[in-house]
Amino acid sequence: MAAPVFEEFDPVSDCECPGCRQCRLPPNASSGGPGAFRAAPRAVIVAAAGAATAVLGAGQAAAAPAALDTPHDQDVPADDQPQTPQGPRAPLHGPRGQAAVPAAGVQVPATTRAEIIDRAKKWVTAKVPYSMTAYWSDGYRQDCSGFVSMAWGLPTNEWTGSLGSFADRITKEELQPGDILLFHNAADPEKGSHVVIFGGWTDGTRTGYTAYEQTPPRARQLATPYAYWTNSAKYLPYRYKGVTPAAAGGAPATPAAGAYPGAGSFGPGANNAHVTELGRMLTARGAGRFYTSGPGPRWSEADRRATEAFQLAQGWRGKDADGLPGPATWKLLVTGAGRAVPAAPAAPPASHGVPGYPGRALFRPGAQNAYVTQLGRQLVKKGFGRHYTSGPGPRWGEADRRAVEDFQRAQGWRGGAADGYPGPETWRRLFS
Repeated sequence: MAAPVFEEFDPVSDCECPGCRQCRLPPNASSGGPGAFRAAPRAVIVAAAGAATAVLGAGQAAAAPAALDTPHDQDVPADDQPQTPQGPRAPLHGPRGQAAVPAAGVQVPATTRAEIIDRAKKWVTAKVPYSMTAYWSDGYRQDCSGFVSMAWGLPTNEWTGSLGSFADRITKEELQPGDILLFHNAADPEKGSHVVIFGGWTDGTRTGYTAYEQTPPRARQLATPYAYWTNSAKYLPYRYKGVTPAAAGGAPATPAAGAYPGAGSFGPGANNAHVTELGRMLTARGAGRFYTSGPGPRWSEADRRATEAFQLAQGWRGKDADGLPGPATWKLLVTGAGRAVPAAPAAPPASHGVPGYPGRALFRPGAQNAYVTQLGRQLVKKGFGRHYTSGPGPRWGEADRRAVEDFQRAQGWRGGAADGYPGPETWRRLFS
């Protein structure tokens, strides 16, 4: 009997794990996952909300908003339309007890930019689901304003109508990681009101930036057009009053030679000498193949991939191998300790008659290997990269599955032949 033209099959499970619709939470899911708990539903106290709005309005009346850029000229995905109803101001760990003290006169706790971004990343990594009635294990409400309250380390859960009173209005040119972009619709706070944390510019044109935000269905980190996908001109930049001042000249204080410079020195938008130093140390440890030019001072995908390769070489997995250098990674690089990055793996022999196809087992939930990266890059090269918000990388994820599915559907396949998992015929067509 003649062999079939291609051999694809339906996956047993899609779990979170790519795409499991049974596991996906609805946009306003109120259960949090590990450490979260459900607060009793309650009505928003209109009087308190109005008072908070009045405080914000009084504090900002004299400052005329600077002209803001319009968003990129592109279609906005439906998921990026903010539908972010707000809970009221409340104490941590739920709305029990008395209402929070008005913001005026409150001493804001001090924090650094690196700490703000680190806290935001923790919620993104934990995939904290969006809710205006649930509270995470740290006591902060799981909506967009609770997310910023958490990242800034505020003693209460604020809302979009009160966050501005903890901050100073700044210009677009002054934005730095840890600042926010705030849109408060005083007329109807549940219609469009939203706030995101600025994580750094994605390029020198300053038309896009990395946003950390809590939006349905969960906390995320996403490259975003300035100032936001919708209502762009209404998003105003603010700087938290308690942020630790920078050193003279506006640059971060230089750490002692060989000392870890801090998480804020690395990641999207970073542009400093520490990034160059990192790249040089990684190149010396066998990661030079990830750089087509440089290393240089501007953080890039090459830096992330090279760092991740070094971390994987140490046997680290999960968040310990996220491609962002922490103190442990930095110490190994500075001291020359740890394992070097191994050479690139040789191409596998032919599988199912297709040269280089490594087999289905390498493209399943939990898989992490160089072939996932190879697949993702080829999908991007072929024009099927719209699902990637970062990477591609070696860990199989939902973005990989959806990109493969798009490619399969472009071949005219349907059903089990377009399941998002690459079989030998998918591989052959993709790399031919």
